[in-house]
Amino acid sequence: MRKTKAKKLFHLFIFSAAFLFVLLAVDTINKFRSIPGFPSFDSSGKPDPSQKTAIYEGKKIDIPELAYLDVKDGFVLGENSENKWVEVDLSEQKIKVWNGDSLFLESLISTGLPWTPTPQGEFRVWAKFRATKMEGGSGRYYYNLPNVPYVMFFENSEVPRSKGYSLHGTYWHNDFGKVHSHGCINLPTPVAEKIYNWIEPQVPQGKYSVRAMEEDPGTRIVIHE
Repeated sequence: MRKTKAKKLFHLFIFSAAFLFVLLAVDTINKFRSIPGFPSFDSSGKPDPSQKTAIYEGKKIDIPELAYLDVKDGFVLGENSENKWVEVDLSEQKIKVWNGDSLFLESLISTGLPWTPTPQGEFRVWAKFRATKMEGGSGRYYYNLPNVPYVMFFENSEVPRSKGYSLHGTYWHNDFGKVHSHGCINLPTPVAEKIYNWIEPQVPQGKYSVRAMEEDPGTRIVIHE
């Protein structure tokens, strides 16, 4: 009788442990679904003024006009130069934009949370979009962000473009200087606008997006601790 009771308790323990493991696994998967490789996004590049509300961490957010203002950027703030490069310091949560050894711009940023870290290494911008919709995650990690402004996607041989990592403007928080993102590099929107219009490739006049080409490569981005 005691053996039967002990056996039942043992089975109950195993079942409870397995159930807890499943819950933790689901929670972890939900977190990682927020990595930029998982969400869908609209890559047309054109802002949608009809979309004025976003959802982030279970809260509705009014999208500021600066994010979706229908401005056809496409103007050049500097000559095409291989000397242009972007430095992202994860430990300081700062971005520095350089023209050779000359500092063009510096700002606080927000990079990836511990479970959705921003990749390190040397990258190139492969595309720029004036605005796009980003959506992903589930449950408390769900986000639906129309009109993410001034998006600059980057890649390298180890982190393909399908992962969706980018620098972009941010209207859903103002907590720069602390990790906050799902892997992307969150920038204050006015800062993102300046970088977007300065780095390569340049957006053609009257257009909302551009992709880098072999003869017109994207600016180099270096991300480090």
